[in-house]
Amino acid sequence: MDALGYKCPNCAADIQFSAKEQKFVCEYCNSSFTEQEMKEIAALQEQQHPDRPEEAQQPDDEFTEHTSVYSCDSCGATIMADENTAATFCYYCHNPVILKGRVSGEYRPSYVLPFQIDREAAIGHFKEFVKKHRFLPKDFLSAGQQEKIVGLYVPFWVTDVNVNAEMDALGKRIRSWTSGNYSYTETQEYALARKANVVIKGLPADGASHIDDDLMEAVEPFDYAKIKPFAMQYLSGFLAEKYDMDYAKMFPRIQNRAVQASDQLVRQSMTGYSSVSVTRSDIKVMNTKWEYMLLPVWFMTYKYNDKVYEFALNGQTAKFVGEPPLSKSRLAAFCIGLGAAAAVLTMLLGVIVS
Repeated sequence: MDALGYKCPNCAADIQFSAKEQKFVCEYCNSSFTEQEMKEIAALQEQQHPDRPEEAQQPDDEFTEHTSVYSCDSCGATIMADENTAATFCYYCHNPVILKGRVSGEYRPSYVLPFQIDREAAIGHFKEFVKKHRFLPKDFLSAGQQEKIVGLYVPFWVTDVNVNAEMDALGKRIRSWTSGNYSYTETQEYALARKANVVIKGLPADGASHIDDDLMEAVEPFDYAKIKPFAMQYLSGFLAEKYDMDYAKMFPRIQNRAVQASDQLVRQSMTGYSSVSVTRSDIKVMNTKWEYMLLPVWFMTYKYNDKVYEFALNGQTAKFVGEPPLSKSRLAAFCIGLGAAAAVLTMLLGVIVS
């Protein structure tokens, strides 16, 4: 069969026929496909001829020559910057970083989404966050902390996903009424079946292992309409994280998000029933097409009581996410003040009554 020569459509690893499962199996990402599915994948791959911009095809030499890489011995972060930017501290743990030289061309992204929010506006959004949380530690946004707010290009694997979804369910419509002295309930049952080809465009997953995945998912979405072919000038004045998780390692996250989204979409199509009980669900990622991109995030970490708090501001949409630390001393002072005010009010009321 011709399809035997194809790589896994999800992670590009070798795919082999499993005599035990009677399917074509990728041992790297655990994807499996029937012979018919492999034929469909092969046909789809032959039809796809992506037109990449000329800028995206330029040699990696320019990227290697003009990009410096810094390493943090404390937390392991590896930071990239253009040759004119001197990184002096780690954006994540605030410890000094050491210049390691150049980064190899394999880490050159295909695309970049330029920052739409400058540093001044970013600090303004952090200040608005402070106004909404009165029990933050006093130095949360001190001058020193503001200096540590960093414009960071986060490495993302952005994926177009093709999903086959099949689902069977039992739908019930229940109608109740009263006639005379009797109450009646009518239950109608329907066998529901759904089969769908779901296409999800631009599903992102960050490729930096020490950046919190939930934080990066919370800062979504990004508008890819303004994406640009990567060019060195976009790094000027900003830092970039170097990915340490390649796409094959990221695929399980992409797969999980795609399956969950497809499952929700199919379930939402089963409307008009009092209840729906799914009896069979078979949702499988059939094909992926991914690109390595840098997406803009204003990033700040704050250490309080031996815990590191992470905050992120979408550098395009200004969506702000992060868990605020609670200053127990400020909360206690507020409660004491509130109690004192209540005591004075009670005393005044007592005087008035007497």
